[in-house]
Amino acid sequence: MTNIPETGRTPRVQIRLVVIQILVLSLLGTLGGRLWYLQIRNGDEYAKEASGNHVQQVVSPAVRGSILDARGVPIADNETRLVVSASRTDLLKMKDDGDAVLTKLADVLGMKASEVLDKVRLCDAKTPQPCWNGSPYQPIPITDEATPKQALQIRERAEDFPGISAEPQAVRRYAAPGGANTAQVLGYLSPVTDEEITKAEDTDSPYLRSDQVGRSGLERQYDKQLRGKAGVTRYEVDNLGRVIGQAESDEAQPGANVVTSIDSRVQRVAEYELNEAMKDARDVFDKNTGEKYKADSGAVVVMENKTGRVVSMASNPSYDPNAWVGGISGKDYTRLTGKESNYPLLNRAIQGQSAPGSVFKVISTAAAIQAGYSFNGPYQCGASYSIGGQVFKNFESKGYGPISLGRALEVSCDTVFYSLSHEQWKKDGGIKPKKNAKDWFYRTAHQFGLGKETGIDLPNEVTGRVPDRKWKQDYWKANKDAWCKYGKKGGSYAQQIAYENCLEGNRMRAGDSVNYSIGQGDTLVTPIQMATIYGAIANGGTLYDPTVGKAIISADGKSVQEIEPKSHGKLPMTKTTRDAIDGALEGVATRGSAAWRFGGWPQDEIPMHAKTGTAEVYGKQTTSWFTTYTKEYTVVMTISQGGTGSGASAPAVRKIYNALYGVSEDGKIDKKKALLPTPQKSLPKIEKDGSIDAPKAEVYPPKKQEQATEEGQQQVAYDGPAATAVNRGAGGNRDARRRSARPGKRRRSLA
Repeated sequence: MTNIPETGRTPRVQIRLVVIQILVLSLLGTLGGRLWYLQIRNGDEYAKEASGNHVQQVVSPAVRGSILDARGVPIADNETRLVVSASRTDLLKMKDDGDAVLTKLADVLGMKASEVLDKVRLCDAKTPQPCWNGSPYQPIPITDEATPKQALQIRERAEDFPGISAEPQAVRRYAAPGGANTAQVLGYLSPVTDEEITKAEDTDSPYLRSDQVGRSGLERQYDKQLRGKAGVTRYEVDNLGRVIGQAESDEAQPGANVVTSIDSRVQRVAEYELNEAMKDARDVFDKNTGEKYKADSGAVVVMENKTGRVVSMASNPSYDPNAWVGGISGKDYTRLTGKESNYPLLNRAIQGQSAPGSVFKVISTAAAIQAGYSFNGPYQCGASYSIGGQVFKNFESKGYGPISLGRALEVSCDTVFYSLSHEQWKKDGGIKPKKNAKDWFYRTAHQFGLGKETGIDLPNEVTGRVPDRKWKQDYWKANKDAWCKYGKKGGSYAQQIAYENCLEGNRMRAGDSVNYSIGQGDTLVTPIQMATIYGAIANGGTLYDPTVGKAIISADGKSVQEIEPKSHGKLPMTKTTRDAIDGALEGVATRGSAAWRFGGWPQDEIPMHAKTGTAEVYGKQTTSWFTTYTKEYTVVMTISQGGTGSGASAPAVRKIYNALYGVSEDGKIDKKKALLPTPQKSLPKIEKDGSIDAPKAEVYPPKKQEQATEEGQQQVAYDGPAATAVNRGAGGNRDARRRSARPGKRRRSLA
């Protein structure tokens, strides 16, 4: 047996030991460096995160502020309801994703299982309503109409309903006082989305996952003020989730109240009369189309002349905003947004665009005077006006001989404005404009504020359109390829128009100019724009930004922030011209095209001014326009495919004035019956406890007591364009109102 010398083993052992020592030292160095990095370099950051891992937040939603009318009557407030919600996080921990629990819950609530299952789905581009578009980590409301018996059943059998809660919560209510629906003005709420939360993180008004946010109308415009600030209590917990102490607590701050200039009584009158006018129009035969007028939509605005404050704004078809409370059903969503719905969510007072017809002539009158023409004329009002073989007829082909511009407004003579606009077109160079063309008729429209927003404090206002030379050029560039592809010489009417537009659609033709002068052609305006313009004529020339919000008042009534009227300019006319146009518009109501609608009106006590308009639209029936003003108010109504201005809209506008001033059909004034003979100036008083001494809601039109009680339990119908709000009463049976408001149920209408 060979003996290995001990001295031969030692070097190798020593080498191994050195290697091990180096490895150990390297590991220790790495760990030390990492510890230095974690504890010193980024110590504060990780300490904060570690602390957060042991803090849980409990959110107490803030009570949303009320929206009040000018007298303090709530038109949007809150009521306590039993809300049944499902925690999607808890449900997904179950083997069947909670389907069995939700099916059992549907049976207790008297709902279809499919309806309950659909409500907990997360919304995306492919998922139809109903679905949940809020945070997946907050409780998803299944219904806000649970009965005490149902809530007790769920809570007593908690082991059968894991992830399900039944709690009393403040739920938004759209009260419709006296039947004043005010849907498009108020808007509606829906849960905040993750994208909105991220976007608002660094703002002065961040969102919590439990927040509901305004999606349209005043709810959106004043969302920040109405929302308040949710209360957050932070608890320290151990690694098992047990509470070991309270870190800090922020009390909930209720939202402020928004006082509006809306008078719910006048609002109800406006909504009712607009709907009645549309119904009446559908019984009138249209000679041009060989069928009755469709009267498929309409709008009316009542505005204070000297402030621009909106007293009433109605849009038809309408809807019940309560349908959105607690999540909207699939049926209701389709009724509100489907192709057959006629889009009741649109506020046609600020989003409905159409040609204005003859109500535009006040602008053409001012333009003619700016261009150097005399108000007194005389100008020939013939039955027709010819340009290069093309004949442009006066309305109903009636002539009045030599007249002034004032008389042209009174009898709405088209041919006077045809000739003035044609002459000015030629002075500007015609089809080949001069380098410095004046374009008075287009320039004046812009000076009146057309072609841009009025600045009303409601979201999504549209601008309308002034089809001047710049617009012509831009429009031609955008559509030239499509016109050239579709157009055909000698083809159908539409193909011939496209063919001509392909070749020279960017040129301002003589026909374009004369059509424009009477509010036809490519001109588009909105009712709120025309109300602003006629209100400015009434007040002496100031163009006010229309406003619905009047003041922001804190929940305890201590802080009051008034929303002052603002102006965006003056009318482009002298006082002399303004007075002359004012006199002519009074003549329209006393001896002109609207005189037959104002027979017996107390003109000496309440001077009435008016202008009728009947706009022709290719492929549709005529649009009715009626613009009016007194010393205090401007009222504008329009009805799409409704016929003439004096025929369809004027009777309803007259009834609105009757209600405002207390005027009977025979012209007598009863001040006791007058709803608002002068604008409301004072603000409602809100007490420290948040209570408001608001007057009782009134019913319009007056009904017998038993009728009012029955109708007080009814809601808005979704049955087509005739849909209108009906009175729910100041009180009424609460359970009956809830049943009628249940998503998916059909509402009955008196329309």
